[in-house]
Amino acid sequence: MRNDVSVNWAGNLTYSASAVARPGTPDELAEIIGGSGRVKALGSRHSFCDVADTTGTHVLLDAYDDGRPAVVVDPVTGVASLRAGLLYGQAGDALLEQGRALRTMASLPHISLAGAVATATHGSGDTNGCLASDVVGLELVTADGASRTLRRGDADFPGAVVALGALGVVTRVETATDPAFEVRQDVVVDLPWDALLAELDTITGSAYSVSAFTRWGEDSVSQVWLKSRADGSSSRDTGSGDGGQARRSARDLLLGLGARDAPGPMHPLAGEDPAASTVQGGVPGPAHQRLPHFRAEHTPSTGAELQSEYLVPREHAAEAIRAVRGLGRTVAPLLLAGEIRTVAGDDLWLSPFDGDTLALHFTWRPDIDAVRTVLRDLEAALLPLGARPHWGKIFVATPGEVAAMFPRFADFAALANRLDPRGKFRGGYLDDILPA
Repeated sequence: MRNDVSVNWAGNLTYSASAVARPGTPDELAEIIGGSGRVKALGSRHSFCDVADTTGTHVLLDAYDDGRPAVVVDPVTGVASLRAGLLYGQAGDALLEQGRALRTMASLPHISLAGAVATATHGSGDTNGCLASDVVGLELVTADGASRTLRRGDADFPGAVVALGALGVVTRVETATDPAFEVRQDVVVDLPWDALLAELDTITGSAYSVSAFTRWGEDSVSQVWLKSRADGSSSRDTGSGDGGQARRSARDLLLGLGARDAPGPMHPLAGEDPAASTVQGGVPGPAHQRLPHFRAEHTPSTGAELQSEYLVPREHAAEAIRAVRGLGRTVAPLLLAGEIRTVAGDDLWLSPFDGDTLALHFTWRPDIDAVRTVLRDLEAALLPLGARPHWGKIFVATPGEVAAMFPRFADFAALANRLDPRGKFRGGYLDDILPA
């Protein structure tokens, strides 16, 4: 990943910030935020749009130390309090040392906790919500430089978790965890489209996390990654079971539907070195080293790319897949990889997952004008089905159209104006979507 914090990870966006600050203590952070200019937290820079932009000071929390251990686990509840600047891979390592595990992971272990939560970033699994759905508390510094803690049950909490950085700088994230568990990953190739559509619910429910990769113009689904709990459970229920049986049931199901075993380790993008991918072939390992698609020690994906994603209500899943397949000839020339995942619903105001959801992800070649042209066609097909765009990726719907997709958006805007009446944390996309 790029070290230059003036640009995002993919290099398609140069930030507008006039300064970058790395506070080391709570007092230093309060002083920065309490100043007169605009401020915005900047995480791992894995957003492809300007949702994290500011004309003022970008605050990085990679050196921030509040005097507490970076990871603290409550031995009774299993809730972990984590420094917000940690990367998910780092958090997974530290939790494993204490016998705990994150319940779900995104494709990348390289992303920061606070940034992933703020944009409703997600992994996959019928029973797995987005990363924000496991959050039970937040500590943040608001516009006056004061620290505030919000926890599940507080009136403002559902509006404060997926908040796009609009309420303040989050310094700690409290999240539910599970006892440490292992995952094994199997990959099959060339699953017929008819089989996927006919058995979609069975396929996505066959393992703890399922991802199907396609370039949409192909005759079959090129790869399906099956991530099964080694204890035999395909959900968050941690009941005992034969891990080998869990592997057989998911893999054999797809083989019976016409897929084939992968010939060896695979990368989601054709032609890329699979050494960057997490371990496959059914070899069990810690959950945080299998649930992502990429290893923490490798550069994820290609870097020179753009990304879009649309989150479709589960009841329209098959219709959405057919609609994108119908655009296959338009999509395929620009596409590096497409991915189909599932996500469980939650109650967070700006989460696009207000019910069980099908996620359609697109990794594009770095041609922004051509991508925007294709996105107009995709959105014309998907938005009428209730699709919502991922906050951190590229889309062409107007701010007004996006705001109207969220029934609690007016409540969120009121919360942002109450906690940040002078717009200190605005900038970039927030200037467009939030009323002045």
